[in-house]
Amino acid sequence: MEFPSPTVPAAGRAEVFLRYLDYFRENVVAKLSALPADEVRRSILPSGWTPLELVKHLRYVELRWIEWGFQGRDVGDPWGDRRGDRWYVAPEESREDLLAALRAQGAHTRAVVERSELGAHGAPSERWEGAEPPPLERVLFHLLQEYARHLGHLDIVTELAGGPVGE
Repeated sequence: MEFPSPTVPAAGRAEVFLRYLDYFRENVVAKLSALPADEVRRSILPSGWTPLELVKHLRYVELRWIEWGFQGRDVGDPWGDRRGDRWYVAPEESREDLLAALRAQGAHTRAVVERSELGAHGAPSERWEGAEPPPLERVLFHLLQEYARHLGHLDIVTELAGGPVGE
């Protein structure tokens, strides 16, 4: 996927957010897809997270911010990417299933953004811990920083594991 150049016209700010989210998400997919099978469940960092755990975490980040937060939906366990204070992927969860879930969550995010105003505030829910829900634009800005930061982490891990270097 090509980087969403700021010189390419967009229909509005929402489209800019979506282009960047799609770009970051597809780069995460590409990085994880390029890793050898024995590297996706292995950590090479002192913190201990694995590439599969990072992908599952990003899927849940979107679920928490868009579905549980902005939409105010009951999502079951919004912290399903964790076990205790760590990210967690069950042995039966495959790379293919987790990547498909990430893409499906991204499609849901896109649909919500396309039918909403950036200034619309999220639904009150326990997600906001008693605070007033933020507008969609702030939620999307938060998602962008999550993706950009974690894609940078994945860039390093992928390079150390012998995978592709750079964007």
